[in-house]
Amino acid sequence: MKLLRVGTEGRERPALLDPDGTLRDLSEIVADIDGTLLADEDALGRIRSAAAAGDLPALDTAGLRTGPPLARIGKIVCIGLNYHDHARETGAEPPAEPVVFFKAPDTVVGPDDTVLIPRGSVKTDWEVELAVVIGRTARYLESAEDALAHVAGYAVAHDVSEREFQIERGGTWDKGKNCETFNPLGPWLVTADEVPDPQNLSLRLWVNGELKQNGTTAEQIFPVGEVVRYVSRFMTLYPGDVVNTGTPAGVAMGHPEPKPYLRAGDVVELEVTGLGRQRQVLAQA
Repeated sequence: MKLLRVGTEGRERPALLDPDGTLRDLSEIVADIDGTLLADEDALGRIRSAAAAGDLPALDTAGLRTGPPLARIGKIVCIGLNYHDHARETGAEPPAEPVVFFKAPDTVVGPDDTVLIPRGSVKTDWEVELAVVIGRTARYLESAEDALAHVAGYAVAHDVSEREFQIERGGTWDKGKNCETFNPLGPWLVTADEVPDPQNLSLRLWVNGELKQNGTTAEQIFPVGEVVRYVSRFMTLYPGDVVNTGTPAGVAMGHPEPKPYLRAGDVVELEVTGLGRQRQVLAQA
């Protein structure tokens, strides 16, 4: 299923995208798309049954905003330097273990919402990523296969990053990763049954119409199942938590000087196979 949330910010309603592209209202069946729903197999079954029976009313999409596909995110765990090609372009050694950092849930915006260049920023960068959404409580998982069984679904994430704040201002990466609007998510949460192999997905990103990133999850140093297993050894993952799994080569930081960092007015578009497409116009904070 392709689950999403539509409407004005803070007042989104749950919806489902039919295979024929019709947007269907779920608000009479479930309260929202969140961790509580993803952990409830009976509720998910009701959605599937209603969709199969044709009982869901269509929504008029004219002027309808698409919000983040997941509400009340508990935490966003991010994996850095997780693509062989990205490590090469930045001159970094592939890590021996996953590099883990966090983004605050309040960085999440809709897939087409405005992304803000932070005040004083000169190195705002792009990163298309595969986001993993947890559906079952995961702690001390023993295998990658077991880890994948704890995944509810997948989404497109844009891990917007400010490289000066991240690398040159001391401390951890958090200052360059948690600026407002720095995690557009969606448009859909695609349930795991529709993604049989998360290591066979293409990721692409364009800036002002120019293709900048064109990668595949096959290049991941630590595959999705291993990432979830590994993280579960250090913290408990709950339904509705999100794991951003890293970005392929092609970020601005990896370009020769002058590096083409983002500026107000730029347009970024990105997509992951089967998970939909985002489009953001950059503006000054």
